[in-house]
Amino acid sequence: MTEHEDDPGMLVRLASTPRGVPGRLVPALAGTAVIVLALPVFAAAGWPLAGWLLAAVLWLAAQALAWVLTRLASDTGNLAAAGMRGIGTSFRAIAVGIPLVAVTIADQSVGIAAALLYALAFTLELAVGLVSYFGAEAKA
Repeated sequence: MTEHEDDPGMLVRLASTPRGVPGRLVPALAGTAVIVLALPVFAAAGWPLAGWLLAAVLWLAAQALAWVLTRLASDTGNLAAAGMRGIGTSFRAIAVGIPLVAVTIADQSVGIAAALLYALAFTLELAVGLVSYFGAEAKA
């Protein structure tokens, strides 16, 4: 047993400790690296390049939308900006999901290739973002 296994409140304290908002650049670059490095894999494996292209276009569009959303005022008193950020984040998921479903219905191999690549890039972006958030100094 490690020293933290006998502390059941550790996870609650870890998750409830306020931290500053981490930068989006490193997580976004990590996901982008997955997209870029997947191109030679797709080409060598004979996977549909249209699937790679769809994932790359959706990735860039989602990153552009995320960049716009981060430019909104972030002060806690600005309800309009907070509402736009919430709606924009939901729209981002829908704007990626609908084309992926539509393409998968039309051409299963292209849609599945794009969806898997996008999911892999998003997962890495999320993981790097979580590590940078929980690795940051707690606010006093």
